[in-house]
Order: sequence, then C-alpha cells, then structure tokens
Amino acid sequence: MTSKSSVSLPRIAVVTGAGSGIGRAVAIELARNGWTVAMAGRRLRQLEEAASEGGPNCAPMQCDTTDEGSVSTLFGRIAAQFGRLDFLFNNAGTASPPAALDQTSLEAWRSVVDTNLTGTFLCTRAAFGLMKRQAPRGGRIVNNGSISATVPRPGMIAYTASKHAVTGLTRATSLEGRQYDIACGQIDIGNTATEMTSPMAKGTLQADGSAKSEPTFDVQHVADAVLYMAQLPLDANVLFMTVMATAMPYVGRG
Repeated sequence: MTSKSSVSLPRIAVVTGAGSGIGRAVAIELARNGWTVAMAGRRLRQLEEAASEGGPNCAPMQCDTTDEGSVSTLFGRIAAQFGRLDFLFNNAGTASPPAALDQTSLEAWRSVVDTNLTGTFLCTRAAFGLMKRQAPRGGRIVNNGSISATVPRPGMIAYTASKHAVTGLTRATSLEGRQYDIACGQIDIGNTATEMTSPMAKGTLQADGSAKSEPTFDVQHVADAVLYMAQLPLDANVLFMTVMATAMPYVGRG
C-alpha cells in the first residue's frame, strides 16, 4: 500500500502566471527540486523563456485562467500527459491602477475579480476533480493571497475584495478537501522585488494619504516558502503563511 507521504511517484505541479515574477520563480524552484512543472500562462513566448531557464522538468502550457474552456483544456492535458496532479499553485493575478472607490469602473472591477477570484476558482475546481479521482488520490493546492487579503491599500477596492474572497476560497477548499486527501493553503506575500512592485521604490499611497517608498525582498524567499508548503506530507498543512519585507508598513496598516 502506498503511503500518502510517499515521493516515489513523479511529482506533478501546475503553476499559473508562471511566465514572470513570483510564478516564474516558484516554477523554477519546484523544477530544480525534482518536480515536473506545467508552467501555465497567457503568453507562450514568456513561458517558453522561463521554461528554458527551469530546465527539462518544465513544460510551458498556454492558458487563460479566466476562460472556463481554456482551463478545462489545460487540466485535461495534464491528465493525459502526466496521469495525475500533485500540486497546484494558483498564482495568476492582476491589479487595476489605484482609483477612489467612486471612480472605480465596472470594467476595472471585473478584470481584477475575473482573474484573481474566478480564475483561481476555475483552476481549483479542475485540480480538485482530478486529485479526487486519481490513484493514489489527493494533492495540494496553494493560493497566492496577498497582504491585501487581510488589510487594504487605499484606492485598491477591487484588488482588496478579490483577495479577501480568495481567503474564503482557501478555507472552503480546505474543508471540502479533507475527505479526499486534498490539502489547501494560502501564502500572503508582501512586497516582493518584481516588476509589479517596482513603483513602490518611487512612492506608494499610504493610509494617511501620504506617498512613501516601501522596502521589498527577494522573490526567491517566496519560492522557498512555496516549495516548503508543496513538499509537506498530505497529513500536514500550512493553512496560511505570510512572507513579507520585514520593514514594510503592514502591522498597523489600515
């Protein structure tokens, strides 16, 4: 009988938003540690460049996580090509430019919610079904939350709401996954040094209305943290983890 914690089988992972930033770093770190990684994202050329850095364990796979058909195709391909799925990192996300609540357009709202929440749900649903049916069954899902899953930034109503909702999705998935050996956790990340956070060096709007630069930290630390979560045996789970720049103005923000 195969133990839940056995690593004798090939370990298969999907990382969304894997063409750049956090997703790229996590996918490469998993591959370097023996995982076969499907690097998913909308821009195939970016994925191919990232996969070439990650080596032969990386497989670029184009997918729009906001599109139900595209997600179904991705996970169907995973099942056909690899036969199972052990780990999903729901990383794909976006933000709209800062705007006052009453100046936030419905288009901006929908764009953020479709990617950060609906996209995470669609991938979770597909992965959950595959993990539930495979033999041996089970697997792990980790959602990329945010500091904004706990406290808001001014002018970021859509992003904040979407990330708070991801926390609910994490909790619900963790609950429903118990009977199928599916673990679910969330990593809340604050100020990694990526292209997305580069404007923080010039000044970011604070709760008191001022603009101040904020410290960042190396994305490799996020990759290390996700690898730790991924490699836990399925009878142990990190439900929530916060990884952040030590001096960022998080404690007391709001």
